[in-house]
Amino acid sequence: MAVLLAASYTTAQAQFGDRLGRAIKKSAEDAAVRKAEQKTDEAVSKSIDKATDPNTYKDKDKDKGEDQKSDDRESDEADNATAGDQPAGTEAKSQKAAAGGTVAAPPAKSLEMAYAKSDFVPGDKIIFDDDVTREKAGEFPGQWDLKEGNAEIASINGVKVINIHKHTNITPLMDNMKEYLPDVFTLEFDFLYFGKKRDKYFDQYLVEFEDKENRFAYNILIVARDDDHLGIEWEWENPGDGERRRGSQKITGLAVEEFHRLAVSFNKRALKIYVDGERTANIPNVKKATKFDVRGTGESENAYFIKNIRMAEGAVPLYDRMMSDGKFITYGITFDVGKSTIKPESMGEMNRILQLLTENPTVKFSVEGHTDNTGNAASNRTLSEARSKAVVEKLVSMGVAADRLKSGGKGQSSPIADNGTDEGKAKNRRVEFVKL
Repeated sequence: MAVLLAASYTTAQAQFGDRLGRAIKKSAEDAAVRKAEQKTDEAVSKSIDKATDPNTYKDKDKDKGEDQKSDDRESDEADNATAGDQPAGTEAKSQKAAAGGTVAAPPAKSLEMAYAKSDFVPGDKIIFDDDVTREKAGEFPGQWDLKEGNAEIASINGVKVINIHKHTNITPLMDNMKEYLPDVFTLEFDFLYFGKKRDKYFDQYLVEFEDKENRFAYNILIVARDDDHLGIEWEWENPGDGERRRGSQKITGLAVEEFHRLAVSFNKRALKIYVDGERTANIPNVKKATKFDVRGTGESENAYFIKNIRMAEGAVPLYDRMMSDGKFITYGITFDVGKSTIKPESMGEMNRILQLLTENPTVKFSVEGHTDNTGNAASNRTLSEARSKAVVEKLVSMGVAADRLKSGGKGQSSPIADNGTDEGKAKNRRVEFVKL
């Protein structure tokens, strides 16, 4: 079936005016189907509006002013932005009140604090990256293969996502489709579950890891509960006895109809799972996987949506890289789209750099921002300069002496990978710490 959210504007939707957009863009179904699904589509539009800006949707009869743009981890081709994304509803927003005043939502201090306490370290060698921004709505995602069911590119208030339907498996396209996960890796993506309240919870597969013989290693599920909040569950096989085991955690504030960031860290046999920077699972002995699938199960036709997918090999200690190369590259510092505002999920990496500087008090760095080669060269340099300055200022505010750091933006002038591929562009969008 076509995406349930794809019906064209109805009379009921028009009442919402410019405040609501068409959540999922797709070919309209015939008039009889549209009429039958009108009430469902109306509810879906309201929910998607909450998903991308839950602070905005208060009362459909009130004027809410300008639409909220989602912070998406887009390539420099779109807006000269580096990788990374912040879950919806966490960025400080300004909107016009009905009386004409400006109301500013509070900044996401709690989210930044959660990431500041996180021990998640993203891998530093990107092996798969897909922000789907250049994909065409309605088409199958170009960097994936279909194993079962149906998935397609959709748009939520202008932000491209992969719509995972129920009973669907997709897997990343790799040179070796059976064995591409290294012994140490991280996997990250944003997900949005979009379901109905139920009298009891049900589980919905997010991602399943297998070995090269298609045998189960471990998986991660979301659990929708009747209070409009989500839990996380996980299953794994213990390599010692071959038994399948299970754990779970309900996370307060993990709301349905909002984007959340899932991060997985695997180190030889140890598995850690994070949601919005909070570590939810720490499993010491897990069977090694060589590949993974993104899966859709559950009852909803549109099981869930994902975006900003990145898999990386990692992570070499910063000191070792600094001593061997005279510098280190980080992809863990990310920014708001087209801006120099550091995202909350960068705090884990910022703390790791702070620790390096604290333990090596004579070390000084030049902090250099880089972009890929798309867009305007001059604006790329300006943006990279602003971002490197923001990193320096943040470290100084955390206690580093200002004379130990200097900033500089290189723009697109120093690529380290082929700009002809998405992974290459992602590698070129980076922050380097060069030892002085």
